[in-house]
Amino acid sequence: MSRKRAIRWTLCYAVLVMLAAVFFVLELVTGSAKLSVSEVLNALTGNGSSTSASTIVRNIRLPRALAAALLGGALSVSGFLLQSFFSNPIAGPYVLGISSGAKLTVALSMMLTMKYGILLNSAEMVGAAFVGSMLSMGAILLLSGRVKNMAQLIIAGVMIGYICSALTELAVTFADDANIVNLHNWSMGSFSGIDMDNVKVIAVIVLAASAAAFMLSKPMGAYQLGESYAKNMGVDLKLFRAALILLSSILSACVTAFAGPVSFVGIAVPHLVKTAFGTAKPIIIIPASFIGGAVFCLVCDLIARMLFAPVELSISTVTAVFGAPVVIMAMLSRRSQKGSA
Repeated sequence: MSRKRAIRWTLCYAVLVMLAAVFFVLELVTGSAKLSVSEVLNALTGNGSSTSASTIVRNIRLPRALAAALLGGALSVSGFLLQSFFSNPIAGPYVLGISSGAKLTVALSMMLTMKYGILLNSAEMVGAAFVGSMLSMGAILLLSGRVKNMAQLIIAGVMIGYICSALTELAVTFADDANIVNLHNWSMGSFSGIDMDNVKVIAVIVLAASAAAFMLSKPMGAYQLGESYAKNMGVDLKLFRAALILLSSILSACVTAFAGPVSFVGIAVPHLVKTAFGTAKPIIIIPASFIGGAVFCLVCDLIARMLFAPVELSISTVTAVFGAPVVIMAMLSRRSQKGSA
């Protein structure tokens, strides 16, 4: 049985890596200016490439593809951490209102600084988003102490998300005319406009937080078997929970700061990955979720760019179309499991 599982996991990893490579290349070659693979390689290496091709690949498409892959992985890992924390397959940064809280604080920060002609740098954007994420998470944790039914807690998270989104729209409505376009475009969610300096910041934050989450695989596996079991195995539950909250908030905050709110990735991808791998072991699922999230967002970004080109859809529009049915499937499968039990 263990041999079959090892073969299954190896095949699933191979497929995910292959898909990530294929869609990453497609991100570089497709667009209003079609480029061949050789032209892209020449642009990346600087060997005999045209100035226009080099500019398109290096300044526009490469940063966007890297951002989509990194931020998609971040959302997926964040969703898996929240699902493990709440022991619920439909818990995620978007559904629980964490992304909306980050969206609100970033929008308010952008409004205040733009009013005085100041542009937020990467660290300030992430910091503002992190504050909003932690505030939303704090509200969820306060409610979790009073609401014993997990379904009611999820609904409460959705309501917090709606409140934060409504406040964001209200703020945008009263923003200066010069700021409305920037705020509106950012609030819709998109991987466009990200440069290589942003990608470097994203890579440091996302890879560090994801590596820290992977280091928690062993206590997380014990926690999945129950709090009592985890405590008997020597897991410091308070410290462990704080680490999960902190890491999931950092990951979702980084996404919101640079790409705006991106919906359903944090729920859909971990569910699909766990189904494909046939396990929920964190040591297997955390890396797989990261790669799966990268694939999912690369595919959705391609569709957002190319479906109605030259008009570009918001990334959340596409991720919702593909992610929402997966969430419904997760809810139905959870209900059927409860019914059979």
